[in-house]
Amino acid sequence: MPVPAPFDTTRPGSTTARGEPAADAGWWRQALHRWQVALPLAGLCAGLAAQALGAPDFAFWAWTVPTLVVLASLVREVVTSLLKGDVGLDLVALLSMSGAIALGQPLAGVVIALMYAGGQALEAFAAGRAAREMTALLSRQPRTAHREDSAGVHEVPIDAVVPGDRVLVRVGDVVPVDGRVVASRAVLDQASLTGEALPVIHEAGGAVLSGSVNVGTPFSLVAERRAADSTYAGIVRLVEAAREQKAPMVRLADRYGLAFLAVTLALAGGAWAVTQDPLRALAVLVVATPCPLILAIPVALVSGLSRAAGSGVLIKGGGALETLAEISVLVVDKTGTLTQGTAHLSATEAFPPFGEAEVLRLAASLDQVSAHPTARALVNEALDRRLDLAQPERAEEVPGEGVTGSVEGASVTVGGPRLMRRMGLTFPTEEQPVAASGAAATVLVAVDGRPAGRLHLTDPLRADGAATLTALRACGIRRIVLATGDRRAIAEALVAGAPVDAIAADLDPADKTAVVAAERARGPVMMVGDGVNDAPALAAADLGVALGVRGAAAAAEAADVVLLVDSLAPLPGAIRIARRAKFIALQSVWVGLGLSLAGMVAAAFGYLTPLQGALLQEAIDVAVILNAMRVLAPGPAEAAPEIAAA
Repeated sequence: MPVPAPFDTTRPGSTTARGEPAADAGWWRQALHRWQVALPLAGLCAGLAAQALGAPDFAFWAWTVPTLVVLASLVREVVTSLLKGDVGLDLVALLSMSGAIALGQPLAGVVIALMYAGGQALEAFAAGRAAREMTALLSRQPRTAHREDSAGVHEVPIDAVVPGDRVLVRVGDVVPVDGRVVASRAVLDQASLTGEALPVIHEAGGAVLSGSVNVGTPFSLVAERRAADSTYAGIVRLVEAAREQKAPMVRLADRYGLAFLAVTLALAGGAWAVTQDPLRALAVLVVATPCPLILAIPVALVSGLSRAAGSGVLIKGGGALETLAEISVLVVDKTGTLTQGTAHLSATEAFPPFGEAEVLRLAASLDQVSAHPTARALVNEALDRRLDLAQPERAEEVPGEGVTGSVEGASVTVGGPRLMRRMGLTFPTEEQPVAASGAAATVLVAVDGRPAGRLHLTDPLRADGAATLTALRACGIRRIVLATGDRRAIAEALVAGAPVDAIAADLDPADKTAVVAAERARGPVMMVGDGVNDAPALAAADLGVALGVRGAAAAAEAADVVLLVDSLAPLPGAIRIARRAKFIALQSVWVGLGLSLAGMVAAAFGYLTPLQGALLQEAIDVAVILNAMRVLAPGPAEAAPEIAAA
C-alpha cells in the first residue's frame, strides 16, 4: 500500500510551511481513510445480521457493494502508481479483492476490503503519530508579526520585518524573528526547538530565538535578522528537506517489495496449478496483502526522526538517521563546538608605535564583519571597554584564517599565523608566552603591512565537553579526532584527559576536509562543527553535524544533522535513538516477512481459507506497525549515564 506523507496533517483552511494553502488533499486523504474503513465495516455487520435472519441475498450485496467501492479506489491508486513506473504490493490487494468477488466469496472480499482500509488508516495514524514533533515545527510557523512604531502597533507580514524593527510578542505568540529583548524580560517555552522542558527566562538585552513561544508577559524585541534568515526559518527549511528525502532502507524495501510480489504470484499460481483450486491461490494472495516490508521501515524511521527532534536534534531525513546509526569515527571542531565559543581577552601585546587599546580597537573594528566566535569576543571586549569602533571598508573574510580590510584608511589584517605568513609578515617572538591552558587562542594584528600586536584569548572547554566525548565513546564511536586551526600545544592542553585519539592542528578549511577524507578509511565519519569554515568538512563527511542554526547558516545547510541547542550533549542520545530505530525497523521487516511467508505456505497447502488468511494478515500488519512504533518510547538500549557538568 502507498505510504502517506508522514508530515501531511493539514486541515481545510490551513496553510503549508511554504505559506501556500494547504492542499485539501491531506485532509481528504484522512477523510478517505475514514469512510473506506466505515463502509466495509458497516457492510460486514449488516451482512452478518442478514445472514443470521435468513436473508442471504441481502447479505451478498451488503458484502459485495462495499468491496467494490474500496476496490474502485484501489484501482485508481494502482493505475496512478503504474503510470509513474511504481509497481507496488497494492497489486496483490487488487488481485485478492477481485478474486474474492469473482470466486463468489463476498464475505472474504469485504473482510479483505476492511483489513486493507484498516491497514491504510492504521499506517496513516502511525506515521502521523511518529512525525508529531516534526509536524509541530511546521504547523507553528508564524505568518505575521506585530511591529511597533511611533504610530502604534501594526500587524504586518512576517517578511516585512527588517533588522532594527521593534516587534511586540504577545502572550502565546510564537517569536517571529531572531532578536534581543527590550527593557523588560521574556519567559519563553523553547521545548519544540531544543527539547528544554521548563520555560527559559531572557533578561533585557538577551538574545531570543524565533520559534520560541511566549509563556510570560508581553515583551518587545529588536529584530536582528529577517524572518527568512532567522533560526525558525532555517529549521523549517531543514524539516522540508527531511520530508523530501527517501531513506536507503526505504529504497531497499521497494526493491525487496518487487521480489516479494514475484514470490507471492508464483506461490499463488503454483498452488492453483497443482490443486486446480482457485481458492488456494486467493488465500495466498490474501495473506500477502499488504506486506510488513513497506509498513515497518517508514514508521520506525519517522518515529526516530520525531524522537530526535523532540530532544533538540533535527535530522534531515531517514537516510541521515540510518547513517547516524552506523557512525564509528568522530571528527570534531574545537572553537565554539568543543569549547564554549565565548572567548575572553586575557592579554594584549602591542608593538610600537601602537598602544594596546589601539590594537584592540582596530582589530575589533574590522572583526565586526565576522561571525566567528573569536571575532565576536574581540568586538564585545572592545565595546565593554567603551572603545570607539570604526566602520570597516572593503572587508574580506578568509574562512578559518582571518579578516582583511580597511579601517579609517589603514590596511588592517586580523588572523592567525598562517594568514600572516601568506602576507609575508613575521611577528616578534612572544616575550612571555601565554600558557596553553587548553583554552587559549592567539590573534595577530597587522596594520599597513607591519605587525601591530598580538591578542591572547581564553575559551574554556564546555562544562560537559569531556563527559559528552565519553558518552559518545560509549555509544560505539571507536575513534575521536580533534580538528582545529589553533596550535597543537593549545589543542593538546584543551583535551588533556578527554577520550581523544588524535589531534589535527593548525588547519585551514581545506585541511579539515582532508582530515575527514583520510579518516573515512577507518569507517563512517561524523564531522561536528559550528562555523562557516566547517561547512566544506561537514559536506565531505558521511554525516555532518552542525551545532545550532543561529549564526551558522552555511554549516547548517551543509550538515545532515543540526543540534538546536548550544551543546553537544544531545548527540549521544540521538545516536542511540538512530541505532534503536534501525534495529527495530529491520526486526519488524524480517519477523513480519517470515510470518507472512509462513502464512502463504500454509494457505497454499490448504490450511487457511481466504477469510482466515485475511484475519491473519491483519494481525501481522498490526503487530508490525505496533512494533515499529516502539521507537517512540525509550528502550533499554537507549539508557545511558546522565552527562554531568564538569
